[in-house]
Amino acid sequence: MSSLPNYEIYAIKYAEHHRMSRDNFLGGDAHDRPMPLDYFVWLIRHDRQAWVLDTGFSPEEAKSRGRDFKRCPAEGLRALGVDPDAVTDVIISHMHYDHCGNNHLFQKAKYHIQEKEMQFATGRCMCHRSMRYPFTLSDILSMVERVHTDRAVFHNDSEDLAPGLSVHHVGGHTAGLQVLRVHTARGWVVLASDASHFYANMENQRPFPIIYNTVEMLEGYKTCYKLASSVDHVIPGHDPLVMAKYPSPRPELEGWIVRLDVPPKSA
Repeated sequence: MSSLPNYEIYAIKYAEHHRMSRDNFLGGDAHDRPMPLDYFVWLIRHDRQAWVLDTGFSPEEAKSRGRDFKRCPAEGLRALGVDPDAVTDVIISHMHYDHCGNNHLFQKAKYHIQEKEMQFATGRCMCHRSMRYPFTLSDILSMVERVHTDRAVFHNDSEDLAPGLSVHHVGGHTAGLQVLRVHTARGWVVLASDASHFYANMENQRPFPIIYNTVEMLEGYKTCYKLASSVDHVIPGHDPLVMAKYPSPRPELEGWIVRLDVPPKSA
């Protein structure tokens, strides 16, 4: 029997965006059909310790990018009994606008990020408009401020954050993208974030078209599967199927928050 703690994991949906499947696969999709994106932040907790993976974006950012904002991620945390002001650790999978915004939240937290991602977001790649488009300058400046106020924790490749909780660099989508491996009562769950936007990206080996390194992205699918207890234990970053596959912790949270440390409803 494992001595590792069993964490609870929750996906909190805060926004969505209508798009077609041709926009979700490198090279397009011959069977073009509606294939919307959901936007999530994730809560991981055990006893009194709560970790947040990614921080989402604000209503203002949603308006500027044409996204449909539903509600602030902080509302979802509070619905689960977590005060954002009390969160001490935030994990940033990567620094695209939809994963590291809402800089007014989590003022007491330390931010865990891959060192490669910070170098990527502040280095010469950002001289190219097409590379920096998914980033928001104010988010980058906020992270720099955290570095200079002792609120940034850098990681390199794979590192343990706590017993049963570890980050793993995969790159691909960005130079420093990391995934989170979490020990739960049903086994090892991998929160893939944008290592794979949809189940279909991984299952069909068809990358999402925003890419820093295609080979790293394809190898990242293998890494996620290797780290997880099964393919059903890998959670993609933007797939509406996540909301359909997993149960809500309470009826009133249906369509907003689902629990990922329990088996899928179809299992």
